Amino acid sequence: MKKSIIALSAIAALSTASFADDDVKLQLELLKNQIKQLEAKMDANEKAVQKVEKTVVRNKQNITENKILANNDNIKWDVDFRTAMDNIHYKRASGAKASNPDLLTNRLWLGMGFAPDANNIFKGKLSYYKAFGDSANHGQANTNPGYANFDWVTSENANDNTLNVKEAYWLYMNDTLMGAKVPWTVSVGRRPSTDGLGINMREGMKDNSPLSHTVNVEFDGMSAKFSLDKVTGVEGMWWKLCTGRGLTNANPRFTNGGIDYAASTTASNTQDINMYGFIFVPWDNGQYSIHTNWARAENLIGFASNGTTFMSTSGAYDVNMTTIFPAFKSFGDMDLLTVMAKAEGIGDGISDFLDDTRVFASWAQSKTHPKSPVSGESARMLGSTKSETGTSTWVGINMPCPLTDDGRIGIEWNKGSKYWRSVTYGEDTMAGSKIAARGTAWEIYYNKPLTKALTFNARYTKIDYDYTGSNAFFGDDGTPTDMSVVEANPAIYGDPVKEASDLRLSISYRY
Repeated sequence: MKKSIIALSAIAALSTASFADDDVKLQLELLKNQIKQLEAKMDANEKAVQKVEKTVVRNKQNITENKILANNDNIKWDVDFRTAMDNIHYKRASGAKASNPDLLTNRLWLGMGFAPDANNIFKGKLSYYKAFGDSANHGQANTNPGYANFDWVTSENANDNTLNVKEAYWLYMNDTLMGAKVPWTVSVGRRPSTDGLGINMREGMKDNSPLSHTVNVEFDGMSAKFSLDKVTGVEGMWWKLCTGRGLTNANPRFTNGGIDYAASTTASNTQDINMYGFIFVPWDNGQYSIHTNWARAENLIGFASNGTTFMSTSGAYDVNMTTIFPAFKSFGDMDLLTVMAKAEGIGDGISDFLDDTRVFASWAQSKTHPKSPVSGESARMLGSTKSETGTSTWVGINMPCPLTDDGRIGIEWNKGSKYWRSVTYGEDTMAGSKIAARGTAWEIYYNKPLTKALTFNARYTKIDYDYTGSNAFFGDDGTPTDMSVVEANPAIYGDPVKEASDLRLSISYRY
């Protein structure tokens, strides 16, 4: 535009030299003056525009900085609140039955997080989970005495009104590692270690870490993840190192002698429970993927039943203040291995139904390494002095419900062998962990969105135990005994549960 006006000025100047008419000269001079004034105004406007552009850039920078500061000063919250009714039934080896047809519970998760910059994130989750009307001093409350408030399951047991810290960790992210194109993260804190891949499907949640076939329990530790697809050329490949501590051996505060928090050397006390391992995904193209998980847990706990060691007590009594609970002892180490194949959709464009169907198949193995809990006693784990191997198979499908537009149904089946032992105490099933079953478990569920925030869920779980000890710890209490042997003399074995079922109806608010 400015160039056109300058050209017009040149033409006017030439015209002045060519014509002698005074009126024409006067008009051209006036036109030249107007053009100069217009050029001056345009120069001023251009400077004003440049000034405005600089102001916009500066304001944009300020807004970005303010957003970062706002995220730093104000935690972003999300809510997951569930009200559920469980209809629970048990059948013992003797044929005796126990049930609760209408156990009512509320569970609240308050998620929180903020990102002060592009590389750092804090995540946390507060939780309370209680039966209707229960409180800390109510005899039916799932708290002290006993082991219901054990650190592995503080947010998965129906407790009292106490607000627990379920998750709290920081995460650092970067796109390069020592100059290589290897995106990586490192994280430390109370881990998102429940509702991992597998279990997350029935819950309608994004999967946490690790794979839930072997580990589904609250845990404190750290992880470091490395994305390897760009350096290997293999689609979706990544590797994550995980480690942490599940129980700490330390003297209490104000110990006689002043050795507060020093490691206890008492032979009957438990040692540190350390867990370390890795998750490796060799291939993931977004639809089909392979997931593997290996872990070793050291100094796992349980109870001894031979001789006098069974009577070593924790000092905790039952609700009637008559029975003393036995104390934990360290019984040995265990290796855990999981291999899972998953599909987010079957085929490519065969049908809308198959495109929206998810399936998985998982195989897992546990292997014990007994160590003596007390000097002079034979080493044993799960009641055996030998290293024992257990296996479990788990398959599931999650698909659109053909009767509704947005509902989903799922079916799962899993079976565990005699010495199968997972660390899945945090599995949210009132009748006990189905994944830990030494036997066969079936489950069918239905999820239906009601509004943008409300979801209805119906879930039925049925477990048939082939061996005892599925939900016990790792000492003699976890000894597997064939259920047919137990049925012949149920009193000798404490009349354990042979069958368990749980029908749950719930409504969840998530936003």
